[in-house]
Amino acid sequence: MTDFAEIWSYLAADPLLWLTLTLGAYVIGDAAFRASGRKPWVNPVLIAVTLLAAALLLSGTPYPVYFEGAKFVHFMLGPATVALAAPLHANLPNIRRAVLPMGCALLAGSLTAVLSVTGIGWALGLRGELLLSLAPRSTTAPVALGISEAIGGSPTLTAVMVIVTGIIGAIVVTPLLNALGLRDWRARGFAIGIAAHGIGTARAFQVNETAGAFAGIGMGLNALLTALLVPGLVALLF
Repeated sequence: MTDFAEIWSYLAADPLLWLTLTLGAYVIGDAAFRASGRKPWVNPVLIAVTLLAAALLLSGTPYPVYFEGAKFVHFMLGPATVALAAPLHANLPNIRRAVLPMGCALLAGSLTAVLSVTGIGWALGLRGELLLSLAPRSTTAPVALGISEAIGGSPTLTAVMVIVTGIIGAIVVTPLLNALGLRDWRARGFAIGIAAHGIGTARAFQVNETAGAFAGIGMGLNALLTALLVPGLVALLF
């Protein structure tokens, strides 16, 4: 055990260790997801988060040390967000034909996401920084963190809520929309993109390519609209 502790101390000092473990945890989660027959509740992100949390807890590693190694993954969130322009451009003809219903759905989805979570939080006694941190939780992570910081929330707490929202959305979306009898892949994808950002979009691509493309569109447009709406809503309400 002494030898293992010495080896671990040596490895833990190398930032690449945590990047490797992060990627490895996701590979394990994805393998479990595929082995389950792509069951929505066997979510690769949830599995990866659980494995990494256990590793940090058991090793006694502070989060800043972990982030120093895994920040390359965080950096890639920026280019990934910019890449949302690709499905928008590829589906411009479809968007033009459905611009009115998509606009109405986008506005309704964005407002519902912000007002419902802040309203429930307020009713349960949350105030100040905690409440403000919840407002952008349905937006993709890079945008949500920027919004949270701008309105006086905690970006760290917002990041947690963004991940939780995405995982829950990815798990429940397929059985929920099946139960509602919604068969239009465009509508299904757009809804999950607005409600559950990147993790939900990844799930939509696993189910249907058209749903995935429209989920990307919904995620990108919701990020833009939420960034415009939330500061004003927060100033008005709080």
